[in-house]
Amino acid sequence: MTAFIDDHRDDYGVESICRVLPIAPSTYYEHKAREADPSRLPARARRDAVLGSEIDRV
Repeated sequence: MTAFIDDHRDDYGVESICRVLPIAPSTYYEHKAREADPSRLPARARRDAVLGSEIDRV
């Protein structure tokens, strides 16, 4: 959903798109902030990333 917003934000704006889609603008902005700064990810997401590489290894 964020990719769709990224593709159309210049034409319609984030808030306008979010009004139509089932997503709050703050959720979109937080997702983008987490993409830019992975340290903002929740502890569970960071742990899942570590465990995923361990699962692949096994």
